[in-house]
Amino acid sequence: MRSESLPRIGRGWYATAVLSAVLALGMGVLGLRQLDQADRIAADPVKVRGTVTRLASGTGTYSQVSYRAGGRTLAAADLRLPAGAAVGDPVCLEYAKADPAAVRVCGQRYPQAAGIGLAQTSVPVGVGLLVVCLLRIRRHRRALALRRGPARSAVRATAVFAAEGVAPAVPRASRRRRRGGRRARR
Repeated sequence: MRSESLPRIGRGWYATAVLSAVLALGMGVLGLRQLDQADRIAADPVKVRGTVTRLASGTGTYSQVSYRAGGRTLAAADLRLPAGAAVGDPVCLEYAKADPAAVRVCGQRYPQAAGIGLAQTSVPVGVGLLVVCLLRIRRHRRALALRRGPARSAVRATAVFAAEGVAPAVPRASRRRRRGGRRARR
């Protein structure tokens, strides 16, 4: 048993680092998708009249607008509707000629303004949290390396190399199990 105990870093730092990296990556992809749709709409916009079919009525529901594009009736969810919009009200929409599913309300830059706002705030927070976690983990590992010291790690390496050279010389009989399941005493 060791006389000194080395401090351990909690697994929470590693889990937080992984989760913050996933958050930053996911929100970055969401933001890039919004930018891509905004660019496609701006490249060749087609204006159309849509009809509000559903309004957001809590945290789990989104507003929905139906519109016709290319002879089909499509629906867009979670658009930023004008203030005071009600079910059945007409709404001016712009969609990309090449991709009718990429749609936004006329006069707005992004299809889903909430998505781009969320990405703009959560990506820097996720990256910052990742950097803090990685710095903490690195500091802990350096502290452990200093406590162990270079001599201690050299002794371990020498012992491993010595054990590898001695292992083939040990007779096989001493490594066999005896009847009854107990190992041979040396």
